[in-house]
Amino acid sequence: MHKQIPPMVRGILLMILGGLSLAQAQTPGGTWQTALADDPVSASIHEEAAVTVVRPFMGVYNNLIIFDQHIARASPETIRPELATSWAWSEDGKTLTFKLRPGVKWHDGKLFTSADVKCTWDTLGGRRDAGWRKNPRGSWWRNVAEVVTDGELGVIFKLSQKQPALLGFFASGFSPVYPCHVAGKDMRTMPIGTGPFKVASFSRGAGLKLVKNPDYWKAGRPYLDAINWRLITSPATMALAFRSGELDWAQVQPSLVKELQAERAKASCQSGLSYSSYYLLMNSAVAPFNDIKVRRALNLAIDRSAFVKISDGALKVGTSMLPAPAGLWGPTAAEMAALPGYGNTAKNLAEAQRMMREAGYGPDKPLKIQLSTRQLKAYTDASVVVIDQLRKVYIEATSDVQETSIWYANLARKKIVFGVDAKGAGIDDPDDVYSSYLCSSPNNSSGTCNKDIDAKIEAQSVLTGQSTRKKLVIEIDRQLQEEAVRPILFYNVGSTCTQPYVKGYSYYDNGQFNHWRFEDVWLDKRK
Repeated sequence: MHKQIPPMVRGILLMILGGLSLAQAQTPGGTWQTALADDPVSASIHEEAAVTVVRPFMGVYNNLIIFDQHIARASPETIRPELATSWAWSEDGKTLTFKLRPGVKWHDGKLFTSADVKCTWDTLGGRRDAGWRKNPRGSWWRNVAEVVTDGELGVIFKLSQKQPALLGFFASGFSPVYPCHVAGKDMRTMPIGTGPFKVASFSRGAGLKLVKNPDYWKAGRPYLDAINWRLITSPATMALAFRSGELDWAQVQPSLVKELQAERAKASCQSGLSYSSYYLLMNSAVAPFNDIKVRRALNLAIDRSAFVKISDGALKVGTSMLPAPAGLWGPTAAEMAALPGYGNTAKNLAEAQRMMREAGYGPDKPLKIQLSTRQLKAYTDASVVVIDQLRKVYIEATSDVQETSIWYANLARKKIVFGVDAKGAGIDDPDDVYSSYLCSSPNNSSGTCNKDIDAKIEAQSVLTGQSTRKKLVIEIDRQLQEEAVRPILFYNVGSTCTQPYVKGYSYYDNGQFNHWRFEDVWLDKRK
């Protein structure tokens, strides 16, 4: 008579057998053909802010911890170990300790140690000069007072105050570990990482090629021999290349998803709410936007529902936090309708006209100004709608389109007076979104500074209960809308399609910066 296998043991056996079956089905090799919609400014993730840098180069690096690459909605519950095997908080929440993975090598053969972690975060915290030109997420780490190594395989982060959301920053695609021994200028062109892929070639304007790292610390990964990233800036051309089979993966306009699925049998297309909010940039240090009446009028003048209608529902209305259901912190529909610039469009427009007349403008004395934006179709399309809507409040705006590298340089120097821009968040958490609204933040593109808002942003950061924290988050959101700080136009919905033979690729649901490791992708072209 056979003994019955206990349920827990039976479950473990099934997992093991299932894992073996899956591994046997995967076919290594092949080159994944894909494309970028914009030219990467550099290969250095820590120095850049665009998804067109994270998407192709995330596979070159590793994080200490990472969001599960196959769970679409990133959250604290989906964080997994990577270069760190474990982590632990002290009782007071002010010390975070990581134990590191032994035997990991950089692409040039040097051994990864705790010194590399310290070098990376000392640079991010401004305590070390690695030759970086920019540090766009330095504010993420402002609470890290000191990084201490504990032997070669231990590292301790000492915080000024507790910050439960900090783990999410470590897990973001924006937080790879850099090598101590490689200069910043080299990380911008031919970076050295510990990741599943190495850079074979990269030239601005010509795309890039990644090749398999044969010494990757994770056995059996990656499956692909190479990833070829072409540069295709036209959405129509990218869709055409996918239709013809030239691309295995393509970023597409949401309106084309059904059409492409119909044409390419069994093609898999997915859409998710990217944490990319398009907003109206108004430099509050420069006239006429140093007048809060003008800023408030423009916030009221924007008909956000028009963007949704024009896009056939592919765009979403939201405030400073990602809207539900993907976002955990955004206001409800009722709360949003009560905010300035939302709710009754006709009433908002009448109030905006009154404010503009009060500020000295009118039908016979329009405000003539230049509206700047980035040279991408999504940006220029949004700008056209904004220019049209602002005519109703006595504003005659002309379009100023700037190439991406020039745009980011001008943005960093706060040379953009009035523009349409997009701001991406690395994680769905107020600590990320609101860090760029702080008076001291280099990402505070509007230059608006409110010490009361700063204090509330810092106060919500130490709270642990979501309901308590969310109450304060909604209050911050209301205050930002009242002061017309970077009025949000809409949230972008991203869509990608893969050919039916692409396996192991998973899409995101609440942010576009965290799901691009690609080590599990494989091509099943067996007949």
